[in-house]
Amino acid sequence: MVDYGPDVALIVVDVQNDFADPKGSLHVEGGEDVVPVANREIDRARAAGSLVFYTQDWHPASTPHFQKDGGIWPVHCVAGSWGAELHPKLKVQGEVIRKGIGGEDGYSGFTVRDVRSGDERATELGSRLRDTGVRHVVVLGLATDYCVGATARDATEAGWDTTVLKEAIRAVDLHPGDGDRMLSDLVATGVHLN
Repeated sequence: MVDYGPDVALIVVDVQNDFADPKGSLHVEGGEDVVPVANREIDRARAAGSLVFYTQDWHPASTPHFQKDGGIWPVHCVAGSWGAELHPKLKVQGEVIRKGIGGEDGYSGFTVRDVRSGDERATELGSRLRDTGVRHVVVLGLATDYCVGATARDATEAGWDTTVLKEAIRAVDLHPGDGDRMLSDLVATGVHLN
């Protein structure tokens, strides 16, 4: 169990219909099972005075991130669509950080990357955490091997003590074992698994 408190923030990564609902265009196997665990952790965090942040893919209809435009992913989380909405059973009780708005790859809650140039820029998540004195972040959501992993890695590299809740993540496993490999990589960079 994670100890929440005023210097801890919970980051709920991309628990959106396209990932967490079996009808979603990029459904993550078992993604719907993350919702009740996320809700439990949201309640625990808020009761202890922790801030809760949510990340949300919010892509334009055409982006080099999508297969149809030269990327690797099916169309998903298009801004304003059902698929982009946070799962209806997820408790949303904090600030939402949207990513991929300009067509960038938005794997991490902390940075987005221009698909063509490779240039990265920060989202507002890092500054929000610094402004509120957060020292420890707890990460859960979808998917382990992409957005959860990238968010946890960036948090650790930026100096936050970082924990990933294994019970509340699921992997895409585009290549079998990707999720497990990501968790091993995260541990090697100093991320705690709980």
